[in-house]
Amino acid sequence: MVTLTNHKSVLVILMVNIFIVMVGVGLITPILPELIIEFGASGQSMGLLVAAYGITQFLLSPRTGQLSDRYGRKPFIIAGVIVFAVAKFIFAIGDALWMLYASRLLEGVAAALMIPPMMAYVADITTTEDRVKGNSLLSAAMSCGFVIGPGLGGFLAGYGTRMPLYVATGAAVAAVIFSLLCLPESLSPDQMKSAREKNKPRESILKQYAQSIKSKYALLFVLVLVMTFGIANFESVLGLYVTNRFQFTPQHIAIILTTGAIIGVGMQALMVTKVVKKFGEHNVIKGSLLLTSFAYIGLLLAVNFWSIFLVTSCIFLATAMLRPALQTQLSKMAGSEQGYVAGMNNAYISIGNIVGPTLAGSLFDVHVFAPFIAGACILFLTFLMAFKLK
Repeated sequence: MVTLTNHKSVLVILMVNIFIVMVGVGLITPILPELIIEFGASGQSMGLLVAAYGITQFLLSPRTGQLSDRYGRKPFIIAGVIVFAVAKFIFAIGDALWMLYASRLLEGVAAALMIPPMMAYVADITTTEDRVKGNSLLSAAMSCGFVIGPGLGGFLAGYGTRMPLYVATGAAVAAVIFSLLCLPESLSPDQMKSAREKNKPRESILKQYAQSIKSKYALLFVLVLVMTFGIANFESVLGLYVTNRFQFTPQHIAIILTTGAIIGVGMQALMVTKVVKKFGEHNVIKGSLLLTSFAYIGLLLAVNFWSIFLVTSCIFLATAMLRPALQTQLSKMAGSEQGYVAGMNNAYISIGNIVGPTLAGSLFDVHVFAPFIAGACILFLTFLMAFKLK
């Protein structure tokens, strides 16, 4: 059981845990275009591959968030990392496209098991005043994994296209061992017992989503969905875009993603708390959406490595501000429903992860500019919607 007196050391453990997993995720980013070419697949196939894990994440996230309220955060986090390790190994040995899809579906299961309990965990061990800092640090750890991952993946790809995937599997196994040994439970037995005794009727997934749209969290859930859509839309086709238009190598892609993401990590670790306290969550959310929508258009005007690097850095910067601001606003509203809200938040993330890459891949086959134009328009409309936040 974690108390507020030792929450800082436990938050570090949680950050290291998610960092190890995110390194495993980021490792494969530079090699995805080559894998798609290896299997003779299209841009749509790559979009669907990126989106596949959102399906299982969508189906399971609402349930895992609630279950972690009743049975604890740690069991679900560990189970998620184990599933993630299995998924990465299947991807590593995959010799057919269906195996890659199976791996991505398992990654969705892992995300549903891990992320809602982790988000609720931060709310468990922080005060309302410290929550934005806790969310920022957790987001920084996730982003830092993405920073290290692509760079390491691009380097390891020099030893074989599949080498980063085996390293990702090893990183996930290390995360399982680390979590078992070092991560305590954040809920007391009495808190879990109280949650189980509420005996809420088991509702269908569709009914839970329908109720969430009518809840006080509805607008924030929509913003989470669109934020994820924009990020997934961008990430799923960026590699293909720069490879087809500028003939970038996996090493070029790794440098762009790695160096650009460093800016986001630095912002999350050092600046987000100060910026949110000065301007408020609502203004940070609106500003981040507006910056991202303009950055998408800027990407189309970029004509060389350095201009693409600059625009990508702006997108990482905006995302670094947006994610903790949304999570903090939701957790402040959640009260005793931390697990439920974290689960629904992750579920809406999954919808964005399904729609974004699927739409982006299909639009890319129509025209290389189309995914970014569509993303810019949707993000700008969401910026206008954000003015309704109270």
